[in-house]
Amino acid sequence: MSGTATDFGTGVLSRGAALVHTLLTVEALVLGSAAPGLAGLFLLGPDPANLPLAALCLLPLGPAASAALYALHHRSRDLTELHPARVYARGWRLNAVPALRLWTPLLLWLTVIAFTLTHFSATGLPRWWAALLALIGVASLLWGAHALLLTSLFTFGARDTARLAAYFLVRHAKVTLAAASLLVLAAGLTALLTEALPALLAAPLLLSLLHAGRPVIAETEEDFTA
Repeated sequence: MSGTATDFGTGVLSRGAALVHTLLTVEALVLGSAAPGLAGLFLLGPDPANLPLAALCLLPLGPAASAALYALHHRSRDLTELHPARVYARGWRLNAVPALRLWTPLLLWLTVIAFTLTHFSATGLPRWWAALLALIGVASLLWGAHALLLTSLFTFGARDTARLAAYFLVRHAKVTLAAASLLVLAAGLTALLTEALPALLAAPLLLSLLHAGRPVIAETEEDFTA
């Protein structure tokens, strides 16, 4: 059996097919895991009053994205040794609770910022406050990208993960910039085409985040794990 894997499953074409198979499987599992929330999200109208409900609908997306990162990180390059669904399920079991401990307060915080910005005229605050709030919101999203990466691949407590994410947000500016580029891409796809497109491209977007986050992963393994 091992001889068959060496002859058949390790070439360039086989590795490419293995990657495509893994991406398609992980994409289907992400959509399946987050389906109830995504369905509710698409039914909501673009009314600022629906922001709390939209945040509630996005809750399942945190564990789903975390499990996807876990599955993509631990994917096999060998076409004859592919078990992406099994690895995704293991990642979801391991990371669902830790991911929710970070994802839930982040969603609440972003909801407060978005609600304030959509009702900013009623606050009576100077206009530069709106720019500051928007900047804080973007920084929070980028912190969340680092936190998602760390909580998906390592077993730190929530407080340690939050601190490390804040540290890497500044320490690895190129990784942060890459995460910002992915956020801009997702926002652009939503604005220009449809809000469903980022969800349909979740697996390749997360694979890009994983690839960009290699310096963070390497430093965490070297300096922050036993």
